[in-house]
Amino acid sequence: MSIIVEFTIDKEDLALGRALAGVGDVHIELEKIIPAGDTIFPFLWVSDPDEKGLDASATESRYVKNLVQLDTLGSHALYKVEWTGEYEDLMAGIVETEGTILEAAGTKTWHFVLRFLDHDHVGQFYNYCTDHGIPIHIDRVYTLTEEALRGRMFKLTNEQREAIVLALDRGYFSIPREVQMQALADELGISQQAFSERLWRGLEKVLVNLFQ
Repeated sequence: MSIIVEFTIDKEDLALGRALAGVGDVHIELEKIIPAGDTIFPFLWVSDPDEKGLDASATESRYVKNLVQLDTLGSHALYKVEWTGEYEDLMAGIVETEGTILEAAGTKTWHFVLRFLDHDHVGQFYNYCTDHGIPIHIDRVYTLTEEALRGRMFKLTNEQREAIVLALDRGYFSIPREVQMQALADELGISQQAFSERLWRGLEKVLVNLFQ
């Protein structure tokens, strides 16, 4: 039975985030990453990209061979990245343990959703991260049961899910509250209003699906 693992990692601990971040804290969402042997070919969406800064940071990275903008949609741009085949520890660990990246997005903090073949492969991935000093924070581990599937059917955007997970992780919903919304917004590099909209619209979707 396949296992789903959700975890977060700081951008500074992720060469992928540094290589594609340009000169500022832009939001990046990987549309598709396909592990196939020693090759990963992702497509990604970048919000409000600084094209020159993004090209410069990608050129300086030893992990990126080529970066091409394919399309634009409003303030978002779709890119295709061709990798050199020399991966940072995290990506190498995902390939080595036969993980598949279902979702990956982030600004200052990245949120990953991976699928593994079974619990043994999850254990291998966790041991790999531990052995290589990769500081991931695991948020959820679950199987694709009907209950888990229902939990994934709230139709949250990646930004809304990221805001909810971050708020839970930092203690925003604790009594007394352990963090203020402005601090959470700063962590994602967005305004307090933008964070508030993501959080409450996401929570509204969850509540509607649960109680209506």
